[in-house]
Amino acid sequence: MADWNVLGTELEPCGADPLTGFYRDGDCRTGPEDLGSHTVCAVVTAEFLDHQRGIGNDLITPMPMYHFPGLTPGDRWCVTAANWQRAHDAGVGAPVVLASTHERALEIVPLADLQEHGVDVPADPGVLGD
Repeated sequence: MADWNVLGTELEPCGADPLTGFYRDGDCRTGPEDLGSHTVCAVVTAEFLDHQRGIGNDLITPMPMYHFPGLTPGDRWCVTAANWQRAHDAGVGAPVVLASTHERALEIVPLADLQEHGVDVPADPGVLGD
């Protein structure tokens, strides 16, 4: 059974380097054990990472015991919908890959907020530096 994104189409992968997702499968899929709703595919920025650290969600420090490498600006990561919304409300919402953001994010985040930060990220974000 397919998972759907906020655009109403089949959920696309969010990121493989680093490998993201609650299930560490590259997708922002969710299920009953995902109490935080890791459903928003964000392209993290320095401001977003600083904000998250400030609210007690350190996404920078590696935690190998949880298979978490630590993030740097430009990484794509499935963040919790509530924490993404908190960042948005504080004026530092990270860009969002809508096709990779699970429809369950809409239970917490208005579609308009996600669309305001929507981006189309190429498969190889390294081309953006050229």
